[in-house]
Amino acid sequence: MSEPRTAIITGAARGIGAGIAKRFAADGFKVAVLDLDEAACQTVVDEIVANGGQALAVGANVADADAVEAAVSKVAEELGAPTVLVNNAGVIRDNLLFKMTTDDWDLVMDVHLKGSFLMTKAVQKHMTEAKYGRIVNLSSTSALGNRGQANYSAAKAGLQGFTKTLAIELGKYGVTANAIAPGFIQTDMTAATAERIGVPFDDFIEYASKEIPVQRVGQPEDIANTAAFLCGEAAGFVSGQVIYVAGGPKD
Repeated sequence: MSEPRTAIITGAARGIGAGIAKRFAADGFKVAVLDLDEAACQTVVDEIVANGGQALAVGANVADADAVEAAVSKVAEELGAPTVLVNNAGVIRDNLLFKMTTDDWDLVMDVHLKGSFLMTKAVQKHMTEAKYGRIVNLSSTSALGNRGQANYSAAKAGLQGFTKTLAIELGKYGVTANAIAPGFIQTDMTAATAERIGVPFDDFIEYASKEIPVQRVGQPEDIANTAAFLCGEAAGFVSGQVIYVAGGPKD
């Protein structure tokens, strides 16, 4: 590509999002590192810039329509029209169904589903104008069902249907849409899960590794590698797919 493309990665201050942002910058993208707290994005931006890349820290609540419009406009003005979007922002509010509050349900739906909808709606106009776009939504193996995650599982399954519909609607504009469904990835989020259930993180990882066919847990780079392919020029005929990046099937 002659002029570097601009990519927006949500939830990119840490974990999987940060890994994707760094990989995309290394691949030559101009990267908008978007998260709820703009200051929290700066570490990732500084690392990208130190390695010769272009990046911008953007603070926005993806579940707020006005904030999303303002954020995407800022990216377009300062980095260029975004034609690559990774909807990675997410939260967990795990609990068994009878203990789960309405607020627990609403927050998870707002961030994962509404957030992905608002970001995609705001960015797709730049993609359709350019007649080119790559959208990747972060699903999860939890979409197949997971104890204590009725809200998260429903949201992650919803993202798969959302992805397939985007592929159908936007394909004629040169836009592809795919989903990545990670398994166990070693991040702050999985560390928080271990803490919640009262298990040392190292023990949590060791146990999880034994249950995974490749005998290790995933790293943010594993997801970044898959996202890099799906958002590259060579993936133009891959659309509407859900790729499970989980070290092998569960069963």
